[in-house]
Order: sequence, then C-alpha cells, then structure tokens
Amino acid sequence: MAGERLAQGLEGLADERVDHRFKALPPDAEGRTVGELAAERRNLFSDGFTTPVLALSAESVAHNLALMETYATRHGLAFAPHGKTCMAPQLFARQLEHGAWGITAAVPHQARVYRTYGIERIFLANEVVDASALRWLAGELAADPGFRFMCYVDSLRGIELMDIALREAGATRPVDVVVELGAGEGARTGVRTEAECLELADAIAGVDTLRLVGVAGYEGEVPDATPERVTAWLRRLVALAVQFDKAGRFTDLDQIVISAGGSAWFDAVADVFAEIPELSAPVLKLLRSGAYVSHDDGQYRKLTPFNRVPEEGALQPAFRLWAQVVSRPTPEQAFLNAGKRDAAYDLHLPEAQVVRSGRDGTLREAKGVTVTGLSDQHAWVSTERAGDLEVGDWVGLGLSHPCTSFDKWQLIPLVERDGTVTEFIRTFF
Repeated sequence: MAGERLAQGLEGLADERVDHRFKALPPDAEGRTVGELAAERRNLFSDGFTTPVLALSAESVAHNLALMETYATRHGLAFAPHGKTCMAPQLFARQLEHGAWGITAAVPHQARVYRTYGIERIFLANEVVDASALRWLAGELAADPGFRFMCYVDSLRGIELMDIALREAGATRPVDVVVELGAGEGARTGVRTEAECLELADAIAGVDTLRLVGVAGYEGEVPDATPERVTAWLRRLVALAVQFDKAGRFTDLDQIVISAGGSAWFDAVADVFAEIPELSAPVLKLLRSGAYVSHDDGQYRKLTPFNRVPEEGALQPAFRLWAQVVSRPTPEQAFLNAGKRDAAYDLHLPEAQVVRSGRDGTLREAKGVTVTGLSDQHAWVSTERAGDLEVGDWVGLGLSHPCTSFDKWQLIPLVERDGTVTEFIRTFF
C-alpha cells in the first residue's frame, strides 16, 4: 500500500503543468506536463532552457545512492537519510529503493510532505511540541497501523506538552520517542547530562501517550570536533542506551533505537555502533546522513568521511549551476546572471569550474575565473585575462551546501553527461 501511494504521488508530479512558476524551463514548454517535457529528452544547452539553470547530474546521483547503500550494508547500519536536504519525493523514492529504512525530518511540515507521498517510516530529529502538529500526528497514527514515527524529547516541559496535546487529540497509539543526548556544553539541542536523561525517562514512563524506544543525538554538534571527541560522545550515547536497558526502560520492545550520523562523521558512527553490546532487544542502528545524495563542491567535499576512508569509495558532486555572462565591463571583471536567489552562499561562494563557449558550445576549464561576490541576481567574477570570458558564454558553477541549493529551485533538471534532460526533480520547501 505504501509503495502504491508513493508511486501514485510521483505520477501526480509528472502530471503537473509547466508554467511561469518554474525557473529556467523552456518558454515553449508552457502547458506541457512535466512528464511530457521529460519525455522529449531536451538538451540543457540547446533546446530552450534559460539561464540561470540548476542541474543535477544523473550519473552522480545514481553513484551516490549506490555508494551509501553499500556503505550502510557493509557496516550493519539502517539508514534514514535526512529529507530536509532535498525535500524531493522522487529522490526519497530512490533512497528507499536503495535500502533506506525510512526518511528523517526536522519539522512537522516536512513529515506532512512525506506522508502525502506515502513514506511509512519517519524519524523526526526534533522535539515536537506544537499541539496542531501533534493532533495531525495522532490522526495519522490512528489511520495507518503500518505508519511508524519517532521523534526526540529533550525536556520535561516538552513531554508535558506532548502528553496534553495527544490526550486532547484522543490519540489511540503512543508516540515513539528517543531521548536526545546533547553533544556537549554550547552545542545545539539535547539533554546535557545523563542524570537529566534518566529524569526524562521517568517522565515518559509516567504517561501513556509516549513510548521510550531509544536514544539519539547529532555528533555534528560536538564542540571543536575531532575524531577523538566525536568518538567519545558517541560512546556516551551508546552507554546511555545500555544504562536505560539495564534499568528496564525498554521492556516489551521489538527493537531498541540508537541513532546518530550527519554527513561529516558517519565513519565514527559506524565504528562506535559496531561496538554496541547485546541488549534486551535487537538494536536499530540508525544513520541519518542526508547531504550525500547530491554531495557538493565545497563544505561536504571538505568534510566527507570518505576523505578519511578512501578505500570505502568517494561521493561525487552532482550540482552544477549554469549562468551566462551578461556583462564584461573591464578585462578583469565580468558579471553572470545568477545570484543569491539561485545559488547557495551561506557557507562558500560558488566555484567557477567550466566555461561553455557562447559561440560554438565548446567546453574549457574555467582557469583564471573566480566568483568574488553575489548580488541578488548577479555573480561578481574576476578574470585574469581579457580572453577568459565574453558576453554570452555559459559558466558552470560548483556549489557548497546542498540544503541551501535545493531550496531555491522548485523543479530541477536531472541531466545526463551529454546534456540530455531525463527527468525533473520537484522540491517542496
């Protein structure tokens, strides 16, 4: 049933009409469905797309999906990739096809999108205290016995608010929760001490609207992170689960959940989770990395654990933002027609990688071409030589930070190496 719901949802995306809402699509495609346009297999550079246009490499996406499936399987990890990265049901479907246990969310809106497309397992990596969201959740759990949901708790007040809202909603199934262990003083959310974690476990045991199923946290927030500090924190997380289990906190569970894992330290997660001792029930070792699906040419290229374990493989950056030179006021300066509205810029500026001649379509490396700043709709570019760029050239930009690349585009062409567009990825932010 869940698979049918997802398939139907994806068919509905293909039936959406192309119009002015979607940046960069060919003007002469107006009125076609997205599926019809994809079936035409147009070329990104010669068949009517306008710049700027964000493209995803079909080959790199496929490679990254397969690599993380292999990695998780090799290390005995379940995988719930963080959907906030892309918010794209078509990519969720592919992640599930590649063995994902479910999809992680950050806020209730994201969970609602997932449920619209039939996602059956959702891990919400936050405490949910919104009464409206909890009423919705109670209804979803009551309507679908196969739906599995879990979220964080990290405060007594949060437990109180959840209990009140769920009781008022007439919840028929308890909400599964995991105690979030904070990554240290000055880190983000999560309980700071083990004593406070035990206090929360006591409070959860005192209500019938919640069920404690495990522990979780985010090692990416460990202050001044080093392999040693991250490993030490992960061992604290495992020790907390062991302590809870010895104290009988996980009675009558089919599975105990221990979850961590962003995109920068999943090698440490794999190593420490391999040390988890036998508990009173099988352990779901749940990894939540999300940025891998597109990877990037900046932050995650630098931070990926595959740099430390190259024998495990390597992710490939899948994003390329194509913009055109629209002004060349001096031999040292040029301007592209892509800016903050089109490119991620919260971590690093875009990186000029390749130039496609506006005269004959030939490609050359973007030597001497550097993006130095972004305005709303312009990229400021410096050049070393007058002949490096001319008006009309296309410049392919690498981007840093997948999460703030996806969220600027509602419909993203999936492009094969020769420029053929095979699909359009719909996002929901």
